[in-house]
Amino acid sequence: MDQLLITGGQPLNGSIHIAGAKNATLPELCAALLTAQPVTLENVPALQDVRTMLKLIASMGVHVQDDVASSNALTLHAGGLDKTEAHYDLVKTMRASILVLGPLLARFGKARVSLPGGCAIGSRPVDQHIKGLEAMGAVIEVAHGYIEASLPVGQTRLTGAHITTDMVTVTGTENLMMAAALADGVTVLDNAAQEPEITDLAEMLIKMGARIEGHGTSRIRIEGVASLNGCSHAVVADRIETGTFLCAVAVAGGDVHLHNARAGHLDAVIDKLREAGVSVESTETGLHVKSAGASSLKAQSFRTTEYPGFPTDMQAQFMALNVVAPGSSTVVETIFENRYMHVQEMQRLGARITVEGKTAVIDGGATLSGAHVMATDLRASASLVIAALVADGETTVERVYHLDRGYDRMEVKLQSLGAHIQRVSAKPN
Repeated sequence: MDQLLITGGQPLNGSIHIAGAKNATLPELCAALLTAQPVTLENVPALQDVRTMLKLIASMGVHVQDDVASSNALTLHAGGLDKTEAHYDLVKTMRASILVLGPLLARFGKARVSLPGGCAIGSRPVDQHIKGLEAMGAVIEVAHGYIEASLPVGQTRLTGAHITTDMVTVTGTENLMMAAALADGVTVLDNAAQEPEITDLAEMLIKMGARIEGHGTSRIRIEGVASLNGCSHAVVADRIETGTFLCAVAVAGGDVHLHNARAGHLDAVIDKLREAGVSVESTETGLHVKSAGASSLKAQSFRTTEYPGFPTDMQAQFMALNVVAPGSSTVVETIFENRYMHVQEMQRLGARITVEGKTAVIDGGATLSGAHVMATDLRASASLVIAALVADGETTVERVYHLDRGYDRMEVKLQSLGAHIQRVSAKPN
């Protein structure tokens, strides 16, 4: 099992390329199931979750031409897909596996998908996916850990419907949008999620021949078509990777250019960074960030909420900034009930944080010292790396397989900016 060894105290300088978004890539891989023609994706990040999804769809009979390691591109051909089951062994590690449900049901009229797993950050039910598909005419039963979906006898396509979800759900919006693309008639999704990754998926589906309007708003209208074509599509830049490196430079200090980053996808975070004293400027090729380091910052209170508000996926990373920035701050987590697992590990580094329910109170300006810490989920991993960049001495971050699920060679990018960080294999006990 790999570890990261980090010696703090080095400013970050130079430039890096922001990878394609994990949360856009995964649904777009599933969108390839909607057509018998080849689909090419570019700017694909080299992530464990991407490899898991590719393994899952390949197990169904999808031909995968994978050039991600060399060119960040791949081609998928689902013309020979012969299985409509997503087995537990492949689904258990990644919640996004549920995204095969809508495409399989829409194109083949049936699907059997294991209930998904993923990071242990709280309850993320799939009931809204099921509710929406049932509104479109699907017959669904949950039994023995699987979602078993089919069309009524004599029916060959899902039927358009007006669906209002009980909560804003990103994967739910994506699943229903993909299913509706091949449904008979018009589907309207109200209370839809508005994240840039959903807009990117919609733009890919439109290239495939789908008729979609309103993506990026809370109401999406989809007019179903009889079939979809193949396409070539470049995955949008990862706004969470962008935000993570913005926070890393803010804390460690330095001068870094983030190629491919998009400021408009991260307004809430960038506003808070500027209020904290960080210089973040848009350029023709990305974002330029400058910081004098932790002591020059000012702690910022914030509350996570659905896009375009402050993203829950940036809560832990910005908390690392608040830990070392002078001043007190309050963080309120409204999306997931168990997303403060990084707090205990940050306390091992010297952070002063008190948690009560959904609220964390941070007494900033802490002087951190290196220690052994353990990653508990994807974004918690990133927050510990950020904190270690400014800690005195060496920090060992264990269980970095969490980090690999969502960051494309993070330690390599940090090394190129001057950080003292290396990946090593843990010694057996």
